[in-house]
Amino acid sequence: MLSSRYRPWHVPIFLSKYAWLRARRRPVLLNFEVTMRCNARCGFCDYWKTPASEKATELKSFADIARHFSPMLVTFTGGEPTLRRDLEDIVRSVREAVRFTYVQLITHGAMLSLERAQSLWDAGVDQFNISLDYLDGRHDVARGIPGLTAKILDLVPRMRAAGIGGVRFNTVIKNDNLDQILPIVERAASLGGGVNFSVYTALKNGNTEHQLQDIDPAAVQHVVDQLLAYKRRRRGVITNSDYYLEQIPRYVRGEMSEPCQSGSTTIHIDPHGQVRRCPDFKPDGPWQSYKGYEPIDCNACFYACRGEAQAPLRLMSRVRDVMATVVPDSTEPVA
Repeated sequence: MLSSRYRPWHVPIFLSKYAWLRARRRPVLLNFEVTMRCNARCGFCDYWKTPASEKATELKSFADIARHFSPMLVTFTGGEPTLRRDLEDIVRSVREAVRFTYVQLITHGAMLSLERAQSLWDAGVDQFNISLDYLDGRHDVARGIPGLTAKILDLVPRMRAAGIGGVRFNTVIKNDNLDQILPIVERAASLGGGVNFSVYTALKNGNTEHQLQDIDPAAVQHVVDQLLAYKRRRRGVITNSDYYLEQIPRYVRGEMSEPCQSGSTTIHIDPHGQVRRCPDFKPDGPWQSYKGYEPIDCNACFYACRGEAQAPLRLMSRVRDVMATVVPDSTEPVA
């Protein structure tokens, strides 16, 4: 599902840029971690412990880095990126530095008003990825922000009505939200949005409470089968590749042995300009020192960034995902 800012003729341009970057072993996606500060209290992440004093050492601009790598995709993340009052300036400068780059923002949504969303959209954000793991009060508890779920579900349709044409939920698949996975997809579709899934891991802070490995693998397989069936009848809502979804049960059963290629197509730049292959690895040095990452023997996670990096390019399937138009109110999309 493309952001409404783009048209079908942009697809071959982005495909050409993808091929150009891969041929030169350059990263396709840059994740700019613009801050590690966060005002949520998620149990699976320690970013909220980052002291406020870190604000003084955060980069003021990521434009030079973007210009150097010229990626196809840029994601602004954190921490909670909307804590930065200069986020619009950061987005605008990156947008101006690189041609044909699709710009995403990952946020928990608590500080995202319609006015702020419009300001960021105008600055150049193509897609808002708003975290949502449950459709009920469990999400408020998990994030430590009372009223968060209701706010998100109220804000998204108003964003769409205002002409902000790229809104998706970022949903972490956990052992206690399998009952929520398909309903989240259906709610996203009803709003004219989409969902991107990733698998829970204890890698960030050692919290194993939500691991899928602790439940019956058949329950995970059942949910994955539902997602794949949904994709077959309605493209564009679920943005993960078919391959990524297909491999989740294998990962849960401990059958995955492929080297991790995260760092080959995706790299992370922290608030101080340090580069790393994975959000849960230590920095390897300043971004100027980047010379590429080789695959490594690591199966500690099955984040989407890891799974999509190893996915074979099923061109027609991915083009259909991108080209599908999701229309609100349960109207079937045109693919």
